[in-house]
Amino acid sequence: MHPKSLLIATIALLMAGPGPAFAAGGHGHGQAHAHDTAAIGRPAAVSAARRTIRVEMHDNHFTPDTLRVKAGETIRFVVTNKGDFLHEFSLGTAAMHAEHQKTMAVMMEHGMLTPTGIDAERMKMDHSAMPGMDHGVGHDHANGVLVEPGKTADFAWTFDKTVDLEFACNVPGHYEAGMVGTVVIGR
Repeated sequence: MHPKSLLIATIALLMAGPGPAFAAGGHGHGQAHAHDTAAIGRPAAVSAARRTIRVEMHDNHFTPDTLRVKAGETIRFVVTNKGDFLHEFSLGTAAMHAEHQKTMAVMMEHGMLTPTGIDAERMKMDHSAMPGMDHGVGHDHANGVLVEPGKTADFAWTFDKTVDLEFACNVPGHYEAGMVGTVVIGR
């Protein structure tokens, strides 16, 4: 199956689950599920970056698909969604992405995320009584951004350690469709 067809089929299956679908907004995690990013680096002020890397997100891949950084380097990422679907650019290990994908799937099921956007009002609601949502929700983790079609977002990250990192889109089905790349950390 063509990667874009796989992506569309996966989104359709997820959207067929419980709860209505809405569009527009941003996503994140409450304190109970905060990303433990200390093992991969640390957030930084955009003004602290000495280099900018521009990344384009398409509907089944990133351009570029490999990022080269140096240990200790602070990078400003400018991420543009050139696709037709909602996408995420998130730095992490494979295990971090696998864990984050679970939360993203629940957010899709509850209508906070749709194939093309974020429902800001649903993000603000108390989700603690919903199945699988025992914590606050939002997309405020410092190691990535969630970007709607046609929009651009940026953030800065300092790569303190040499670890095996990926950058990925964790919107349900996107990682599996090929929206994952490699971060090469040199000295």
